[in-house]
Amino acid sequence: MVLPGGERHELRGGAVVGAGATPATSRIAYAAAHVVADPLAENVPGAPAALDWDATLAFRHHLWRNGLGVAEAMDTAQRGMGLDYPAVRELVRRSAGEARSVGGRIVAGVATDQLDGPASLEKVLDAYREQLADVVEAGAVPVIMCSRQLAAVASTPDEYLTVYSALLSEVDSPVLLHWLGPVFDPALAGYWGSMDLSVATDVVLGLLKDHSSKVDGIKMSLLDADFEILFRRRLPDGVRMYTGDDFNYPDLIAGDEHGYSDALLGVFAAIAPVVGPALAELDKGSADGFHALLDPTVPLARHLFGAPTQYYKTGIVFLSWLSGHQQHFTMVGGLQSGRSVTHLARLLVLADEAGLLPHADLAAARARSFFAVAGVPQ
Repeated sequence: MVLPGGERHELRGGAVVGAGATPATSRIAYAAAHVVADPLAENVPGAPAALDWDATLAFRHHLWRNGLGVAEAMDTAQRGMGLDYPAVRELVRRSAGEARSVGGRIVAGVATDQLDGPASLEKVLDAYREQLADVVEAGAVPVIMCSRQLAAVASTPDEYLTVYSALLSEVDSPVLLHWLGPVFDPALAGYWGSMDLSVATDVVLGLLKDHSSKVDGIKMSLLDADFEILFRRRLPDGVRMYTGDDFNYPDLIAGDEHGYSDALLGVFAAIAPVVGPALAELDKGSADGFHALLDPTVPLARHLFGAPTQYYKTGIVFLSWLSGHQQHFTMVGGLQSGRSVTHLARLLVLADEAGLLPHADLAAARARSFFAVAGVPQ
């Protein structure tokens, strides 16, 4: 095929098709799954999301078959970028039911995105409570996500602690917390009440210490490996670190003499057939085998999550289409326009080099059609 700029590339296809895996025993690993839009619906900017439920749920079964848990209704599913809360509620309900049918792990995001307009702390807390109840009723483990609405109304650490402490005091079983950095969502700058990372760190660690019995772990998505390691070493006993670092995940998961990170990653949705076998190497005590499988996926991940990072979802869906998990490259909110043709062409090459396109002929045919429509003659 011909890529932008006139470069030619012949796809070699993936060597990992049908790999499959059982869940790892040495690490817990969740893939944050995307949603598949209904291509014939009005999935335009500002419109309610309309999903292709069969394809959306089939992708979750793909993740479970590859030994991964599903992190549902997280950022990868376009929370705050096209996926409205009525669709979120239905998504969590359906996915949790599918998880029960196969014994798969599932966690699901709890946020405050049903709120419209300015909100008080009490309204934010009530919105969290509503979504928390929906996730618990569905049968998924809640992940309490960062809230744009809370970031807009809270100005001090104490105001954040008021909301989070109330939630954690009310839950009956352990939940996950999520610290999403402004690289993923600029609206979250200064979360936890301070632009000073050391101050925010003390706030979060204090919260975890006070409610350690209610927190299974914290997902950290700051794309700062050194900071994650230092934070990980200060966690209260029994509280896990779930890395959300899509740049440095192999080293963070492999760990060091002081510990390791479990994983809740968007990139795992794109590289699922490699992750299961890689984690199996860790189960056997082979860090070298783990790195040999997972390290070649890092160039793909770093490009996929390149700035502006919040548009990585476009690349996730592009790769899902090329890999045959869905029949089109359409996203809710029209977000298929979130990355340039040049960016997606490079993503295609990196995925092929990492052996992540299982059906070369299918991927090539779809890529040629995409580039032709984009103005790159084939």
